[in-house]
Amino acid sequence: MKKGFPAHPRAVVFAYHNVGVRCLKVLLAGGVKVDLVLTHEDSANENIWFDSVISLCQDEGIPYLTPADARGPALLEQIQALQPDLMFSFYYRHMLPASILEVAPAFNMHGSLLPAFRGRAPVNWAVLHGADVTGASLHEMTVKPDAGAIVAQMEVPILPDDTAFEVFGKVTVAAEQALWRILPSLLDGTAPRLRNDLSQGGYFGGRKPEDGRIDWLMPAEDVYNLHRAVAPPYPGAFTDLGGVRYVLQRARLSGNFGNVVSLSLPPGLAVVDNCIFGVCGDGRMLTISALMADGVSVSAEQLHSRLEALASGL
Repeated sequence: MKKGFPAHPRAVVFAYHNVGVRCLKVLLAGGVKVDLVLTHEDSANENIWFDSVISLCQDEGIPYLTPADARGPALLEQIQALQPDLMFSFYYRHMLPASILEVAPAFNMHGSLLPAFRGRAPVNWAVLHGADVTGASLHEMTVKPDAGAIVAQMEVPILPDDTAFEVFGKVTVAAEQALWRILPSLLDGTAPRLRNDLSQGGYFGGRKPEDGRIDWLMPAEDVYNLHRAVAPPYPGAFTDLGGVRYVLQRARLSGNFGNVVSLSLPPGLAVVDNCIFGVCGDGRMLTISALMADGVSVSAEQLHSRLEALASGL
């Protein structure tokens, strides 16, 4: 990488989601001229709870494209013609081919403390695995995902009751801070390159709504971590009972269960003293304070009636 860049370096940026919006704003505030943004059209099949990179580009007058993928020769030619000094990827969802990565030094912002939780959905996987810390890592891009040298990192805690949504908010701020702090030295060519030890951590794939299915035979802590990892605005942890899908909206592992433990209830949903519980394989329980079925809230009384009807074969 050459030593330093022009006073107002030019960049091509691949960006989406909240991290894309915040990191784009950091580049603009840091004096980087963004000549082109590659982003995604929002999917009608996805719950869009995050900020829009397209809206930011429109507000700032930045040219943008939404290609179906990043491998087309026309896109490569367009990027080459811009002759960027730098390229960045901030939560862009397509893999960038070697031909694009060869155009200019390229850096990616990943939502974990590399080398931990490489790959897709890093925040959700960190919560699912019960991690107590995560963060954001800016690293050099290579053809192998999340494998390049680390340029900057920022750590955030995962508290015991944090959902993935709450952790993602922290990681977004961490990404903004990490980029803001390293940008001057990145632009003058003095930014460090730290080893990204791929013998540590591991790669994780994308997650689908079906991955939220609860196995009530698992220990309560594992079930609770699943709930936290996919709680709204993600699709939610769910269980099917009597042809009805019940989705946990809010639940806690801690609580005073009183005489519930002594009842030796079987694993699954249960109602005791007008409270909904999820009984797990180790005998511990989740207290479920909000439960949905077919998009409608289910009360403890309603669930109790349904469970009694199932038990009686009605």
